[in-house]
Amino acid sequence: MEYSTITSVSGISGIPSVERVSSLTGALAPKTEKADGTLFDSFLNAAIDNIKTTNGYLSAWENEEIRFALGETENTHDLTIAMQKASTALQYTVSIRDRLLDAYKEIMQIQI
Repeated sequence: MEYSTITSVSGISGIPSVERVSSLTGALAPKTEKADGTLFDSFLNAAIDNIKTTNGYLSAWENEEIRFALGETENTHDLTIAMQKASTALQYTVSIRDRLLDAYKEIMQIQI
């Protein structure tokens, strides 16, 4: 197993290296002021930003769905876009979580 590459899960393209995680998440999450630290700190901050972004997309989808149900809007295009963004972000978040859990389990099985 090669540790520098995460393969694709459920049709989501892989992440070539840990260093690129922050650049990939930058497209999803707004930049905020963070403390400088180790690679783990930056990876953890990027993961937290992704979770916040995913929650934002899910909230936007729910709001569009409520607006459509109440008849405040008849535009199904915005509802579909919000649904796709939320779905894609959730799939990405779940696949990253699954990969991290697999890596943790593998580390725990290493004999000292």
